[in-house]
Amino acid sequence: MTLSRRRFLTIVAGFAASPAAALSHSWQGRAFGAHVSITLHGRKEMTRPALQHAQRLISEVESLFSLYAPTSDLVRLNRAGWIAPEKRFLALMRSADAAHRLTGGLFDPSVQPLWRALSEGGDVERAKALIGWDRVRFDANRVTLAPGQALTFNGIAQGFATDLVAQALKAHGAERTLVNIGEYRGSGEGWHLGVEDPQFGRLAALTLSDGAVASSSPAATPLGAGGHILHSRAAPRWSTVLVEAETATLADALSTAMVLAPLEQVHQLRWAAGVRRIMLVDKAGDLISL
Repeated sequence: MTLSRRRFLTIVAGFAASPAAALSHSWQGRAFGAHVSITLHGRKEMTRPALQHAQRLISEVESLFSLYAPTSDLVRLNRAGWIAPEKRFLALMRSADAAHRLTGGLFDPSVQPLWRALSEGGDVERAKALIGWDRVRFDANRVTLAPGQALTFNGIAQGFATDLVAQALKAHGAERTLVNIGEYRGSGEGWHLGVEDPQFGRLAALTLSDGAVASSSPAATPLGAGGHILHSRAAPRWSTVLVEAETATLADALSTAMVLAPLEQVHQLRWAAGVRRIMLVDKAGDLISL
């Protein structure tokens, strides 16, 4: 079984015990190639349509950003080199662009040719030459790739989907929720999560309230010498990075980029992005909390 970075955040204790626990409702399924789950509290008149809406949203987002569905918008973009973006596709492009700028280019969705080269035994140097988010052009009407380019949103799409579902649940009136689509977003009283590393196991725990958390572990999916978090010039420096932020989209993108960042840059990103918490696991298994 291929492990995924999203396995390294786990629920270690659910919602704090209260009378509302008797009104807890949940759904579990699969999306983006992994287990996903939603828990919310309230009466069935609210929770049933809210969960149905959430499931539809997850399916819709996967149909936009999956690399494995032949009719997804992302696959069509990579195949044709351009696409007229649906509004949520455009929103994610803008979030990815902001993350790229914020991280000084460490977050770069244009690494897909390198992934292909490493996984299929292709020309790695040629693939690296194709990487460059600055050569991607987009506006409200069109997204255009440079010749040979291809994108992957595996470092941000799960967080984006998590935020969309959390917002939808709130619109239905749900106040106590935990959404897990590879990244977690919780509302209401504290949710207790365990932090794990693929090599060193359980290392810490945290309580999430009205915010989001994401983690990235390069070794979770072996690929080449450094794992699945790729860049044309940088290599992974950390075994696991966890980021807690206001949104799962931001936490997802930053946890991906910070795997490649030296400690000084991690400190700079923490203040520039206004994130709430960062945990770093170095390659000796030592935990650094910022």
